[in-house]
Amino acid sequence: MADDKSKRGPRDRATVAAGEKYEVDYLMQSLKLGRDDAEQLIAKYNGNREKIEAEVSKRKPRP
Repeated sequence: MADDKSKRGPRDRATVAAGEKYEVDYLMQSLKLGRDDAEQLIAKYNGNREKIEAEVSKRKPRP
């Protein structure tokens, strides 16, 4: 069944769907990641956006 883009509740925003190119692209752009790295993180954390962002923030040095 197709993804209903009119349903944009908090639950939809809490995860990243690896099968949706636009969601992976947005994650790559917002966190400055390469595609392979983004896809690995999505798989590792089952698309949980909060856990992915926490992992990336640990990696990056603070200014």
